[in-house]
Parts: sequence; C-alpha cells; structure tokens
Amino acid sequence: MKLFPHQDIVLNDTYEYNRVAYYLDMGLGKTYVGSEKMWELNTPYNLVICQKSKIDDWVQHFNTFYDYTVVIYDKQPIEKIPEDSVLIINYERVWRRPELLKLRNFTMMLDESSKIKNEKSKQSKFILNLVAHNVILLSGTPTGGKYEELWSQLHLLGWKISKKLYLKQFVEQEWDELNQQYKIVGYKNVDRLKKKLRQYGAVFMKTEEVFDLPKDNHNIVKITGTKEYNEFSRHSIVEISGEELVGDTSTAKKLYLRQLAGVYNQNKLAYVKDLIDSTNDRIIIFYNFKKEYAALVEMIDKPISTVNGDLKDLTAYEEHENSVTLIQYQAGAMGLNLQKANKLVYFTLTDKSELFEQSKKRIHRIGQERPVFYWYLLTSGSIEWRIKDVLEMRKDYTDELFEEEEM
Repeated sequence: MKLFPHQDIVLNDTYEYNRVAYYLDMGLGKTYVGSEKMWELNTPYNLVICQKSKIDDWVQHFNTFYDYTVVIYDKQPIEKIPEDSVLIINYERVWRRPELLKLRNFTMMLDESSKIKNEKSKQSKFILNLVAHNVILLSGTPTGGKYEELWSQLHLLGWKISKKLYLKQFVEQEWDELNQQYKIVGYKNVDRLKKKLRQYGAVFMKTEEVFDLPKDNHNIVKITGTKEYNEFSRHSIVEISGEELVGDTSTAKKLYLRQLAGVYNQNKLAYVKDLIDSTNDRIIIFYNFKKEYAALVEMIDKPISTVNGDLKDLTAYEEHENSVTLIQYQAGAMGLNLQKANKLVYFTLTDKSELFEQSKKRIHRIGQERPVFYWYLLTSGSIEWRIKDVLEMRKDYTDELFEEEEM
C-alpha cells in the first residue's frame, strides 16, 4: 500500500506515540493512516469500533492490504480470540460485549471518534473503561463545533484532566436563571488547548493544506413559503393533506416547522424537480425524514440510488451519469466517496453541525476534478434560515481548532 506524502508525514510525526488522534479533514485518508499506525504498533489483538454502515468497508480494507484475521464481532460472542486479529464492531453493539473488558495487550481504534462525545452514554462509558494498550482516534470533525464534547477523547489520549477543570479552563459559561443551569456561550484559552492536544498525540490537517481541490460554489435558494407554515407558526396547529399537525411541545413544534418548510412545501418539491430535470449529471440530495424520501422518489423519473437506515444501494450512482442519489444524513453523511458527482442539493438541513460538515465532503474530496456546486433550499421566513445560521456558526468554532497555532 503506497501512502500519500501527507500521510507519511503524519505517521512519522506520531511515531513515538502509542495514543494518537488523527483529526484529518474528510478525504485525506484517515482509514489508511489509522490502519498503518495499527500495523506499526503490532499488538496481538486489535479492536476497531465504527459505525454499522462502515463495517463492510473496514473488512474489505483489512482483507485487501493486510494479512490479519478479520472478525466481525457483531452477532455472537467469541470463545477464543485469535492472535494477529482485528475485531470489528459497531458503536451500538460494543457495550453489549462485556467480555471485551477482559481483553489485554490490544490496540483500539475508534473510527469517527466524535461518537463518544457524550461520556455519560452507555457506549462511551464502556469504551472509556476498556483497558487498551494503544489508542487510535479518527475523525474529520472531532468536536462537532463544540469544544466541551472533546473531553472523552482527551481522556483516551491520556490527558487525565477532570471534566470540571476542563470546562473551567476552556469553556465560557453563564448562569441561565430561567432554566437554573449553566449554559455555554463561548470558548477561551484555545491556543493552550491546541498545544495540549498536540502534546497528547493529536494531529490536525485540513484538505486545502494538502491538495488544491476544485472550487466549491454555494447557492442559497429562497423558496416561497406557504400559508400552512404561517398558520402553524402562529397557532401551533394546522391541517394539511388530511393530517392534523399539533405542536404541543417545543420538540414537536420544531419537527413540524421543519417538515412544513420541506416535504409539505410544494414549491420546494417543484424546484427540486426542475433542478433534476435541468441536468443529465449525477445529483446528490440530502434529506432528513422518511416522508421526504417518499415524496422525492415519487417525482423522480431517473435512476435512483438510496442510502438510509433501511437501504444502501449505490448501483444507479455507479452505473448511470444521470442518476439521483438520495441520502439520509444519519446513514450517509459520513464515510461515502461520491466524487463522481459534483452537484449536491440540501432538500432540508440537518440540525447536527457534524453531519452538515461531513455531508459537504462527500463530493468535495480527493479525486474530484470538477468544480462542485451546492444548493441550499431554504423556505422564506422559515426555521430553516436559523438552522443554517447555527450550522455555519458551529463550523467557525470547528475551523478555529484546525488552524495552525500562531507563532
């Protein structure tokens, strides 16, 4: 396996470390860097924890480039783990395998290590209690725009600072009188945080530092709103398409506002239809809800590929230049290589900054030779504009962490 020069540099810079974090921007080949570091560490046992959708990709990678015994540790416990093996398991399953707590002399690699940002979740607690001799963390967006969510990863790297002290040193908090709790309003001592991260084996690298990728073009499209959206916004109740939507809680109201600005807005569906019909190039469309998927499939008369919680089929994308690929954020914002396409449409926006940042890199990555185009379809006067503002704001927080420390 031949590595790119930037991948060799990263490995050389961390050669002396047995706990590392490769926070490489999407498209820079974290998979190759992580697996090579694992091979260098050379422990009898290796454990890779990843998203369920990435298990097959990791199996193929190790079978192609290495001679490990690869075991999908997903369904049945194993009585005896063979040496020179790689166990691959997903985040949702790992905490149900208590026998792993007895494993010793192994290297643990977390693919998309931001998945343990909530240290109180069952899977995070379990992973933090594993007795790994070596640790490799991989992520393009380690904080999801929030530095407070980095603590559990720092703990695995060996920085045993308490969560309370970490927040005190690096996070600005104010007392929220209404909710009787502290809320995070900003960050401080960022240069010191970067220095500590490097001290504990973290490497940050952005794509533009390594490759001159084609220009990215962003188009915000104002979609005409609807009377139903305005009525629901005022009264928290509306009847549409024979269905009564009731926003009796803040969560329900937010959900229905997003759907009224999306799938229930015929103006937006019509715009997407026109956009699809205007080109014979591949188009990628990101969406959130099953109703959106059903509405999009019904109106598209071109070959369709799908990536969601129920189905992953990229056949049309691979075989047809005029295909439309529909991707649900949770299932496909991370890890897919879709640089055959250079056009991406956000039918609706996610409210998770990490998924938003990852989604953009599906087409703007190594191997892309054409300028890329993004369309953000935002219903006028809707919640979508605020979501976009928050996503962009969190991106700024993430970018600051990637910046080189000023001399």
